[in-house]
Amino acid sequence: MIRQRRRGGQSAVSSTPRTAPAAPAAKRDRTHYLYIAVIAAVVLGIAVGFAAPDFAKELKPLGTGFVALIKMMISPIIFCTIVLGVGSVRKAAKVGKVGGLALGYFIAMSGVALAIGLVVGNIVHPGSGMHLTEAVKGVGHTQAEAAAEGPVDFVLGIIPTTFVSAFTEGQVLQTLLVALLAGFALQAMGRSGEPVLRGVEHIQKLVFRILAMIMWAAPIGAFGAMAAVIGETGMDALKALATIMIGFYVTCILFVGIVLGTLVRLVAKVNLWHLLKYLGREFLLILSTSSSESALPRLIAKMEHLGVSRPVVGITVPTGYSFNLDGTMIYLTMASLFIADALDQPMSIGQQIGLLLFMMIASKGAAGVSGSGIAVLASGLQSHKPALVDGVGLIIGIDRFMSEARALTNFAGNAVATLLIGTWTGEVDKERVQRVLAGELPFDEKTLLDASEDDHAPAPEPARA
Repeated sequence: MIRQRRRGGQSAVSSTPRTAPAAPAAKRDRTHYLYIAVIAAVVLGIAVGFAAPDFAKELKPLGTGFVALIKMMISPIIFCTIVLGVGSVRKAAKVGKVGGLALGYFIAMSGVALAIGLVVGNIVHPGSGMHLTEAVKGVGHTQAEAAAEGPVDFVLGIIPTTFVSAFTEGQVLQTLLVALLAGFALQAMGRSGEPVLRGVEHIQKLVFRILAMIMWAAPIGAFGAMAAVIGETGMDALKALATIMIGFYVTCILFVGIVLGTLVRLVAKVNLWHLLKYLGREFLLILSTSSSESALPRLIAKMEHLGVSRPVVGITVPTGYSFNLDGTMIYLTMASLFIADALDQPMSIGQQIGLLLFMMIASKGAAGVSGSGIAVLASGLQSHKPALVDGVGLIIGIDRFMSEARALTNFAGNAVATLLIGTWTGEVDKERVQRVLAGELPFDEKTLLDASEDDHAPAPEPARA
């Protein structure tokens, strides 16, 4: 029997399925343990916040430190993404088309969000029956003084002091400007700029690997952040301000479900629920940190994996983080009406529209910055109706919880915007989108989270003679 097999030669051996080398078993995705740990940390943080509020307040640096680590990586990630996106496009007109469509869409959706907030706010009248104290009055004026001075300062603030100061100061809009200039310069260099693009691509991989190590600290950050906010606010603030909180959350859900859901279904032929499910881990990360910036790197990677081209993702996502603030628009609308009702100083429709258009401009570039919503709200009221600034302190107690809804809505809006812009410009692989959302092409988590997996991958077995 053995002799016959040998006489069969190599062809007989190669045709026998039993002698074929076994394919290496696919490694399990270990990153799901991280997100299970984040959920457990949030629950534990809530429990500690109620059981020992004084101790819980002392845990705030844990959450602050984690978000600071994430923000440390935002500027280099945005720079690399935009440079690669713009630099890889041969015609500048294509970049201008994507950017123009994106900005036009962002402005239109901000207007829709403002309109929805106005309608709900004027129907619900959430601020009726509230009372002010002297301490509450002081908070609003403090926030107004800390806010930006005006549109001229906003525009001048986009220009960094030096080429590298945009990275050291963590200014998103300054990083956008520097990255666009670098991308167009590399585009003009043609083939001679390709080595630089390859170098930027390697830097991007390094940045994502550093982010991978930071992400494993997410459970600690989520625990500290949640414990601190529960310890500071307790149930009293939640009960007193439940009306505006519930109204705000319902409005955000309606905006995402009806407006964004209808758009993505009609334009991209995609089920919104499937898209949100695909981004489930990112929503959990935002919920635990209350900052949409914590999920920005993952959104870039996942939208590219989904089938949207790199130039569209590289331009739309970072720009959207500064200009596509649907949740913030709804928040500013409802918060303004809440304060006006609480102080028994209702505004006319004309006053409401003027105030909110100012806030829409003033809010650009404030995405992901903790407390920026309160500062923009205070500065808008100070400019248009100073008597209402006294009421800003009423909303401080629940701003952290409303900040989560703002961040989640902004994130959903940016994901949908990227898919829509890609569809309008013909830069989406529609077949791949359907396969990814159906689970046939799962996202490779190790590219962002498991930096050590490559080091521990089993070595291939040597070929046998």
